[in-house]
Amino acid sequence: MMASSQTNFGKYMALTAALLGWLFDGLEMGLFPLTARSALLDLGVEVNDMPRWLGVITAFFLVGAATGGVLFGWLGDRLGRVKAMILSVLTYAVFSGLCGFATSPTQIGILRFIAALGMGGEWSLGVALINEIWPGKSRAFLAGLIGAAANVGYLIIALVGGAVIANVQHVREFFLQSGLSESWVDYLVTSENKGWRLLMMFGAAPALITLFIRMFVPESHRWEQERDKGATAHWANRDLLAVLVGACAACGIIVLWALEDLPVALQIGGTVVGLAIVTSGYLFPVIQYLRRAPEVVSSTNPRRGTLSLMLIAACLSGVALLGTWGTVQQMPPWSGSLHAAPSDAASQVQIWSAVGAILGTILAALIADYLGRRITYFLLCLGSLVIVNVVFRVTDTFDNQLLLLIFLAGAITASFYGWLPLYLPELFPTRVRATGQGFGFNFGRVIAAIGVLQLGNLKALFTPYGWSQGEIFSVLAYIYVAGMILIWFAPETKGKPLPE
Repeated sequence: MMASSQTNFGKYMALTAALLGWLFDGLEMGLFPLTARSALLDLGVEVNDMPRWLGVITAFFLVGAATGGVLFGWLGDRLGRVKAMILSVLTYAVFSGLCGFATSPTQIGILRFIAALGMGGEWSLGVALINEIWPGKSRAFLAGLIGAAANVGYLIIALVGGAVIANVQHVREFFLQSGLSESWVDYLVTSENKGWRLLMMFGAAPALITLFIRMFVPESHRWEQERDKGATAHWANRDLLAVLVGACAACGIIVLWALEDLPVALQIGGTVVGLAIVTSGYLFPVIQYLRRAPEVVSSTNPRRGTLSLMLIAACLSGVALLGTWGTVQQMPPWSGSLHAAPSDAASQVQIWSAVGAILGTILAALIADYLGRRITYFLLCLGSLVIVNVVFRVTDTFDNQLLLLIFLAGAITASFYGWLPLYLPELFPTRVRATGQGFGFNFGRVIAAIGVLQLGNLKALFTPYGWSQGEIFSVLAYIYVAGMILIWFAPETKGKPLPE
């Protein structure tokens, strides 16, 4: 009876820690869009150069998350889910908080890249841990909670950030009355910088949960069984050099598109070569592991089967992530250009989008458990394609109708983040689960990074033909058509247990 009680306690502690981790993931993702304009202006970026810096910093953040998904996924399969989770949370908390002390846009880009390493890793580790600790009948609802938790964090930072921005003078007076020197208060909060440094420092808050994880969260018994069999010993540190090469190649792609006046042929050719290097580098540790661990490879799970599933997962995640970062994440700044837009338009849009996303992620996982994984993904792509085009093409006024459409867009497009934590763990056996799903989910961020960098090119291409900014953003929504096709090449896993 005591063992059962301890087991149940451990399950709920693991779930609590994972949900907190995902909540802060969402907070991190919502932090920069809210503070970016104020921060870059304060650091000397010209208004005309703002889109380029926003695109580059966002792209580096996405590449960092992709690399972190592989790196910390590897650590999770090698050292254990809990130890790797502590390291990942510390990484994104500390370096996100350090952004508040940045003195140049380049420093923000570098710090955001390192913070994203931990954020990408925490996703894959938490998903693996929860799916291995909780029974199969709970997986759909828990997958929905995973996506919802991240969007709660996105909502929290929108509310907190909006309150700070709207009440800068009150915040200043509070700190002055608390005994901080006027020079420190001027550094943290002014009407000009709108408190971006203070909000960035708030990003260090997740460091507090690492002590909780260390004290109360149990390790996955499935992983411990694989460790006791000696399966985890087949991971080798030297294989991570290939991940470093892949990360450098991904950063090189960003530089190609960030530099002005380069021939398009060179940019496209370099991107193709770079993606091949990134893919090979990120897959290399798994390829080497499978060569060293022949017991993992069987007639039902051949080496090429594991690798092909990782690539399929990456493509499915890439569709969702490019759709999010290329279209939905553009809605807050875009809303400020509409007729009758209030000063807090971006904050309002972010709040309504997050509320919709919380509902959508839970419903998507439950629907996938009822209808099946493939048909649900197809419907999510179809719905996302329609709603994004409606938002960007139908309205040009900031009103209640727009906010309703934003709510629906958040619910439908974010629903993938309830579907993915349900589906990806079902593709991989325990000993490669964290690495496999870490690659599968986070490699899509590299695709999203490249897509985000095309927004400037799309603007230059279509603006002469009279296209509005919203119509240009909607072009990237057609990536969902690719998802509607790709899903039928993926296996259906409804009703099947997690692979051992």
